Amino acid sequence: MPKVLIADQMSPRAAEMFRSRGIEVIERPGLKPDELKAALQGVDGLAVRSATKVTKDVMAACDRLTVVGRAGVGIDNVDLEAATARGIVVMNTPFGNSITTAEHAIALMMALARQLPEADRSTRAGKWEKNKFMGVELYGKTLGVIGCGNIGSIVAKLGIGLRMKVIAFDPYLSPERAADLGVEKVTLDALLPRADFITLHVPLTDETKNVLDAAALAKTKKGVRIINCARGGLVDEAALKAAIERGHVAGAAFDVFLVEPAKDNPLFALDQVICTPHLGASTSEAQENVAVQVAEQMSDFLLTGAVANALNMPSVTAEEMPRLKPYMKLAEQLGSFAGQLTETGLKAVTIEYEGDVASINTRPLTAVALQGLLKPLMSSVNMVNAPVIARERGIDLREVKRAQAEDYLTLIRLTVTTERQTRSVAGTLFAGNKPRLVEIKGISIEAELSPDMLYVTNEDKPGMIGRLGQALGDGGVNIATFHLGRAEAGGAAIALLSVDGPVPDEVLERLRHLPNIVHVRALHF
Repeated sequence: MPKVLIADQMSPRAAEMFRSRGIEVIERPGLKPDELKAALQGVDGLAVRSATKVTKDVMAACDRLTVVGRAGVGIDNVDLEAATARGIVVMNTPFGNSITTAEHAIALMMALARQLPEADRSTRAGKWEKNKFMGVELYGKTLGVIGCGNIGSIVAKLGIGLRMKVIAFDPYLSPERAADLGVEKVTLDALLPRADFITLHVPLTDETKNVLDAAALAKTKKGVRIINCARGGLVDEAALKAAIERGHVAGAAFDVFLVEPAKDNPLFALDQVICTPHLGASTSEAQENVAVQVAEQMSDFLLTGAVANALNMPSVTAEEMPRLKPYMKLAEQLGSFAGQLTETGLKAVTIEYEGDVASINTRPLTAVALQGLLKPLMSSVNMVNAPVIARERGIDLREVKRAQAEDYLTLIRLTVTTERQTRSVAGTLFAGNKPRLVEIKGISIEAELSPDMLYVTNEDKPGMIGRLGQALGDGGVNIATFHLGRAEAGGAAIALLSVDGPVPDEVLERLRHLPNIVHVRALHF
């Protein structure tokens, strides 16, 4: 039975969901790092929110951890690079709190436009400063959205509903998507001088850190108001304070800060700034949504292998998995076959998908093919870290898709280029779900892979099959199946044998000295 640790405060629905799926649950929020390491022994999955820090050191101490689920969007508290290197899937819940966060951004924008917090404090103090709090309308104003993904697109729609003109900066926003949303796609330099309100909805990366720095703030329209419900560090807080103090920026509303919990911050001293303690996802609906969603995703992965909203591997839905499973087995076998025959450094890998397989989600197939290819070289590889390992080793990876296959309804061909040669192997599915090898080095051969096999390349000469069979028989090796293929009469030939157990080294050595034998290799699947 899989086991999951819930290490942060989370809706009780998460634990209920895990248990209903037959997964053992341990609930221990608030653990210190050493306590977390101890609690993770024998645990397959870790569910967290933002408090628990899943560091490289923590993951290195785990003996079974395969998945980390973040109930929420940001994964600042999870070392994604270290998780990937260890083959641990990291998934988040990008949609569970999108509406809640978008609504909070709009609420802050409205409060900022009408100075509501400051007016509230004044009125409670017994003052009646009606003329002091002169606000601005949102109607007809230009809203600049930086980042138009899940949350940013909702904010854009809400802004349009308020009859605002919405412009958006997002390098990944297509013209078609912008048209669907009803926004104008612009560059950052074009957005800054036009926007009356600027709201940020991007992750914190090297590219987005201080996207609104002193230079960018200087380009904004005088009187602009800035809202940040995304991540601290997107706006240079010191530069923003200076811009507000000199009257260029009218005000700001921040739900996130560079250092959290934010006990002290340069923005706190300004009446023109509204501050909330990272409340973007703090609604009962959002908390339940992300808790249930992360439990469902982790359960699907642990029980069926389905991967949803993963940040370091291709996603495979539970609906896709039944169709993908035989293809994944075929891709892994092809990779393993090529990997066991690879004796020198890998330079390039090309994976061709032809026919029916070209129409499905091939990213997980590529990942698992690389896993099979690299596994003979390193035992710790899996489909999570295989693409990263290939990239780090400078292996050139290419995918080719063709809607039509020449001889089969569906075909996967893996071509590996090493320092000495190029070798290819291809396979298909028989009866819809039975993997079969159909080609090796361009030579047609039909074989079902078994746990122990013998791969032989030879010159096509009379008597070779008899001598090979005799040598195996003399060595006590029983042949289960014998598959043959050749390029042409008298030319290069291949024999692929299924045997009833591992072939002893002394028998392999005897085979290598038989006449017309070029290469002999024992394979294990």
